[in-house]
Amino acid sequence: MSERSLHLNINILNSGFHSGAWRAPAADARDFLDINHYVRAARTAERGTFDAVFLADTPSFSDRPEYRPFNALEPTVILTAIAAATSHIGLIGTASTSYNDPYNLARRFASLDLVSNGRAGWNVVTTADSGASRNFGFDGAGAHADRYERAAEFTEVVKALWGSWEPDAFIGDKASGRFVDVSRVHPIEHRGRHFRVRGPLSVPGSAQGRPVVVQAGGSDDGRHLAALHADAIFSVAHTPEEAIAFADDIRARARALGRRDTIVFLPGLGTTLAPTEAEARRRQQELLELIDPVYAVARVAGLLQVDPGRLSLDKPLPDDLVVPPDGMQTFSAATLALARRDRLTVRDLVRILGGSTGHRLFVGTPEQLADDIERWFLAGAADGFNLMPDVVTDGLEIFVDHVVPLLRRKGIFRSHYEGATLRERLGLELPPRLPSPAAETIVAAS
Repeated sequence: MSERSLHLNINILNSGFHSGAWRAPAADARDFLDINHYVRAARTAERGTFDAVFLADTPSFSDRPEYRPFNALEPTVILTAIAAATSHIGLIGTASTSYNDPYNLARRFASLDLVSNGRAGWNVVTTADSGASRNFGFDGAGAHADRYERAAEFTEVVKALWGSWEPDAFIGDKASGRFVDVSRVHPIEHRGRHFRVRGPLSVPGSAQGRPVVVQAGGSDDGRHLAALHADAIFSVAHTPEEAIAFADDIRARARALGRRDTIVFLPGLGTTLAPTEAEARRRQQELLELIDPVYAVARVAGLLQVDPGRLSLDKPLPDDLVVPPDGMQTFSAATLALARRDRLTVRDLVRILGGSTGHRLFVGTPEQLADDIERWFLAGAADGFNLMPDVVTDGLEIFVDHVVPLLRRKGIFRSHYEGATLRERLGLELPPRLPSPAAETIVAAS
């Protein structure tokens, strides 16, 4: 093995990364509602010694559901079922800071961390979707900067709650009758602009101290949030140079904030694989033909917050389009940059991105993909990847059975699991217990 070890997550995006995945022969249209679909994928990824399962989420009925599956099941429910069916693989779920409460979210993920013996992670996001805002009594998603200010405070509160129990606070001594040493359980007494939370949490820490914090924002506000709080970052990059520049920026910001701990960088990587390059291109084309053209245009228009009538499949994007100030800045910026760099039509964008929203899609053979991953890894452009097979059912099998052995032969990927927790496998330090009021314990607060 090389001194560094590659990290791989499987991002189970319903039927798959590709917008036409649910119509592919290997998929079932009801996969997005079938817990066995997620469990099978997690077990396959565990067979391939992946670091974690990753689940996205949007709390709304959105993104043109007449054309493709959506995030219906709540991530921590899925991940709890996966925890019971697996032994090693990590469990990372997305939960928005826009429409959750810090205490309930901290409790939910701490519970997942305990029942999985230290395998949980929380992907911190804000929600730009206007449909979601209306589900929670608001007329719009709010300004981008305001969402991220709330997210930073939200995450601070959650981490403080996770640190409110000292490691040896639970005693459970039948002989003495002492159950919890309450002098080692502390209220957090948080009073901020957005939240007032006394604490402590009702759930003790796990074997890894607290869940791993993941972040995926590439905007300036998102980068600041990542530099403050992220243990790992799910990034968007189409070239190694972009990935290196992004990681250098985050590390510089983190150092300026006084952080010296490790941050793991995991660019998103969609995959379309076959034994030969010609077969992979044919698979790509067959999936493209399963995407409704109306949806293809609507998908790009929705991302860029532009009237679909302004877009044409066989013309480049209008020159006056800009990154929406209060939208999904990371994906819209990546899509605009890609389109302008290569003067792509909307049809080209749909083909290159698989009908998705900004992540790189690799089309080729297992050998070519293994070489590509090695190149990025050895260049320091990535510590690993958040993998997104075009169709989960067979695309993940192809990766595990044909790419993983090649990565192992190259000496950059593990052949077996080492360490018991997600934090250990990602090479992250145990978190220090966050400071609490020195003189006040839960006894004094009761």
